[in-house]
Amino acid sequence: MSKITAAPGAARSYRKYSWHNIKRDFRQNWPLLVMVAPALAFYIIFHYIPMGGLMMAFENYKPKLGLLGSKLVGFANFRDFFNSVYCWRVIRNTLILSFLQICIDFPFTVIFALLLNEINSKRYKRTVQTIAYMPYFISLVVVAGIIIDFCSSEGALTAIIGAVTGNYDNLLSNPGNWRPIYIISDLWKSVGFNSIIYVAALSGIDKTLYEAAEIDGANRFQRILHVTIPGITDTIMIMLILRIGQMLSVGYEKTVLLYNPQVYETADILSSFIYRKGLQEANYGYSTAVSLFNSVINFTLLLVSNAISKKYTESSLF
Repeated sequence: MSKITAAPGAARSYRKYSWHNIKRDFRQNWPLLVMVAPALAFYIIFHYIPMGGLMMAFENYKPKLGLLGSKLVGFANFRDFFNSVYCWRVIRNTLILSFLQICIDFPFTVIFALLLNEINSKRYKRTVQTIAYMPYFISLVVVAGIIIDFCSSEGALTAIIGAVTGNYDNLLSNPGNWRPIYIISDLWKSVGFNSIIYVAALSGIDKTLYEAAEIDGANRFQRILHVTIPGITDTIMIMLILRIGQMLSVGYEKTVLLYNPQVYETADILSSFIYRKGLQEANYGYSTAVSLFNSVINFTLLLVSNAISKKYTESSLF
């Protein structure tokens, strides 16, 4: 079979035509391109360029030798992590905490948005939204300080619980209290702000659907069940996929601010372990290996959850 090749003139014409389109597109949309440039620069500088540092995961990295001068050790850092006594503890704690967030925080956020959507008074609705959103804008350091004060041996929360149980010990020193405190404080701080995307999705539902359902005799609960929830199902599934893709990426900031060696058994997670190994112990190669393992698992979970969602709900990221 003869090989079909494009004529050189046609290739030159195609390149000329493509370049002409690019220049024309730039002239027409340059304000939009200028607006997106800072965001693009941010991701290039802080997300793509630093990926070269992943080489440290395969090195006995020494800052004075740099990436190219440090000794290559292959998968030794990964083997050290998987053979350590901390490996399965931090993975288990991270998965449990993420699972609790998905099962408690995620549904509460959707429920809050549904309840907010049912408020007819605009003034009351704005008041509730403002009160619910405010905790998100409080510094995490301040929030951690409040939690520490309330949970201290003389704190208000400890006094209330102590009046029932008779135990007035510091709540944050008990491993069994760590996860409930973390999840409840997460709800208080984030549920309002995280509901914004669902509130926006709810505003796009056709109002005539509610009128038709009401004419058919549907009560308020039935309208929520058969009109509201189906109207935001795609949004819920997309957010759930993104959340599952971050199961091993529980933030270290709040954990580091609140935990102590007494509660490592339930509080120590992958991100706090990476923080300790990398910044406190200066074991950069080891911490990079753990971080890379974390990212690979998250990426795999994202692909799997996206494929399952696409197959069974027809909603997916890609």
